[in-house]
Amino acid sequence: MTSHGGRRSQGERDAITVEIGYALCSAAFAAAVVFGAVAGPALLLALPDTAERLLLRAGAVLAPVLFVARVVSVLVRFRTADQPSQPGRTNPDS
Repeated sequence: MTSHGGRRSQGERDAITVEIGYALCSAAFAAAVVFGAVAGPALLLALPDTAERLLLRAGAVLAPVLFVARVVSVLVRFRTADQPSQPGRTNPDS
């Protein structure tokens, strides 16, 4: 993105919007998979009450933590992805 403090172009705003959408969707999917993997056995199998409660609570704790971690990691990676200042140049000395 621009570092000169000016207004962002429409392309930059669109890129941010797409990246936020990707971060939210991929985080929701990952959290659902983790919740299903951890709490699924408690929902599908006849387990002792203690085991069911433990698995459900673990899934309920891990899923939101994973969601937040995934969103933050995607957005930080997007923000720090430096683009070459001049198209076609990958090395500042070239």
